[in-house]
Amino acid sequence: MTVFGTRALNRATLARQMLLDRADLPALDAVAHLCGLQAQEPQEPFVGLWSRLRAFDPAELSDLLVRRSVVRTHLMRRTVHLLTADDVLAWRPRHDAMLRQRVLGTYRRELAGVDLGELAAAGLDVMADGEPRSMAEIARAVADRWPEPGTRALGEMLVAALIPMVQMPPRGVWRTKGGVRNALLSSWLGRDVVPAPANGSDPAGAALVRRYLAAYGPAATADVRAWSGLAGLPAAVASIRAELLTFRDERGRELLDLPGAPRPDPDTPAPVRFLPAFDNALLGYDDRTRIVDDAHRGLSVAGTRVVLADGRVAATWTVESGAVTVTPLRAFSRAERAQVTEQGQALASFLSDGETDQVRISP
Repeated sequence: MTVFGTRALNRATLARQMLLDRADLPALDAVAHLCGLQAQEPQEPFVGLWSRLRAFDPAELSDLLVRRSVVRTHLMRRTVHLLTADDVLAWRPRHDAMLRQRVLGTYRRELAGVDLGELAAAGLDVMADGEPRSMAEIARAVADRWPEPGTRALGEMLVAALIPMVQMPPRGVWRTKGGVRNALLSSWLGRDVVPAPANGSDPAGAALVRRYLAAYGPAATADVRAWSGLAGLPAAVASIRAELLTFRDERGRELLDLPGAPRPDPDTPAPVRFLPAFDNALLGYDDRTRIVDDAHRGLSVAGTRVVLADGRVAATWTVESGAVTVTPLRAFSRAERAQVTEQGQALASFLSDGETDQVRISP
């Protein structure tokens, strides 16, 4: 069986994530290919797409939000993602149990004795008038019936788990600040979620695995689980295993992949790329050593923005008043320093709408 080294897996990830070569894709197609973008920080998806697409216009993504072609909602790992409307409707039921369990993992004591079915029904009654509400407003509307848990636990369970919701614009629109106002997913999109089949099959799970491998493969089932938060995907993997290729990594783990998917030569040059906070390329795996050293693994969950050089996390970056500051995690070669400067200037110009291209590389 073919064994993929870390560098080979790195180049495959960069190719699937559109970080080896920027893609000529509409923003909607890019969001779909990536299986959504991590979006708890509302402006970060714009940087993620800027790093992946040629001639990306942030107004395009804002327009998709306003036109309801993409939505902000809790899904994978109970974190806020920016996803296409079609994907949310198809995938949300498959995540329902995981979302409930993750909220209970935080608030099990507070929610002990609360009938979640009754809580969901009460929340739907509150939202039935079609008015958008904050999480706190929804929780306060039902708190007289369940005063013990407190509004935080009630709100998290209702908005992040029990009732499919979207965070309405202007939340997530380019350069627009706005608090979170929630609306029913079905009302916002004018369509209901796709129910799970009565026969016990798992087409949504199988679709998730295929789509994940297209954007992240080759990968182990543990990587699929870490990305999605779903524990019950072995049956979905088994149902499509005959379609898949199998490899090994240097740890001996079985890796799955789609036939015909790009697996570039490990020596393929990798350009410098600036990644936003919580980027998919880092959070999409259980074993993240293909892109970040173990010593810096914590950056991926801390919301630190990172710079890739030779395909790996080599620096962090911040921005203030439009100027980009890069802090290396290792020494740059002369060529890397020139690329970091060039890409940093382009990013500063993007973030400031051309007002500045200032970039500083810290010692």
